[in-house]
Amino acid sequence: MTEAWHNGPFMQAVRCEPAEHTPVWLMRQAGRYMAEYRAVRRHVPFIELCKTPARCAEVMLTAVERLGVDAAILFSDLLLILEPMGLGLEFTQGDGPVLHNPIREPADVDRLRELQTCDALHYVFDAVRQTRAALDPRLPLIGFAGAPFTLAAYAIEGGGSRNYLHVKRLMMTDAGAWNALMSRLARSVARYLVAQVEAGAQVVQLFDSWVGCLGVDDYRRLVMPHTRAVIEAVEPHAPVIHFGTGNPALLPWLREAGGRVLGADWRVPLDQAWAAVGHDRAIQGNLDPAVLLTTPAEIERRVRQILDLAGGRPGHIFNLGHGVLPQTPVENAVAMVRAVHEFSA
Repeated sequence: MTEAWHNGPFMQAVRCEPAEHTPVWLMRQAGRYMAEYRAVRRHVPFIELCKTPARCAEVMLTAVERLGVDAAILFSDLLLILEPMGLGLEFTQGDGPVLHNPIREPADVDRLRELQTCDALHYVFDAVRQTRAALDPRLPLIGFAGAPFTLAAYAIEGGGSRNYLHVKRLMMTDAGAWNALMSRLARSVARYLVAQVEAGAQVVQLFDSWVGCLGVDDYRRLVMPHTRAVIEAVEPHAPVIHFGTGNPALLPWLREAGGRVLGADWRVPLDQAWAAVGHDRAIQGNLDPAVLLTTPAEIERRVRQILDLAGGRPGHIFNLGHGVLPQTPVENAVAMVRAVHEFSA
């Protein structure tokens, strides 16, 4: 028996099949821009929220119902996987994540423990199960993880970065240590994503949020093989959305790394992004998140523009080019979803 989500607009787009309308969801779909989420966070620190499956399911289901989107994404965080791998993770108020024992020298790589099992992340899989059980059966659930490069960058920088100097220094000066680190991360991420699928996710997204800091040659030689290893391990189990940001010149090589769907940020027109990754792949994107800070009329104009660039070709999943900004009025996000559905029907 085919599940209801299998033939909905989102999964049809993943398979590059015609759909009744262009499906849409948002990165950071449940977040600080929503009053309901802020109410939960007043009482629960972020990392505690991530480790409480019932709360994770609650905040995502509230967001899905409020927005009217075509898919839900697991409520979690990219960096949780690094904690059982041996890095001390803390989310500070206002400053984002901090890793207290970063990997700075080649010898430090040995401190990073590969995940042979994902048992330590049981709360993530419980959140997948509880979200899936309560979600509208017509909607798919998206699991996710950070890509090896983005996780390595956080692990080496110890948190956010503007110039990525520590990660680039290690990557460019000790290929042996770098490849050992990336291989360990790639195998761990693949196990983590497969476990999310086994818990009930229909699709997974691989976030390479920091990969745009790299040039093409460094990406091809030092990153792409490890990303490809993750995707090849996961795709027999579920489709992968491969999302990288910051450097449109990488798009053809992101395609080479793999993914049934390629995500594009707002720095490249959607038609150019789709041509770069090939029309045999689905494309996801790519409204500038700042557009949701404007007016309903401007949001509608920009939505039409992206839909026009997609040209009605099957395989377009509408999304922002990155996550929802905390300052976004919820009604503007709702207006965007409604506009995508109405203009593409």
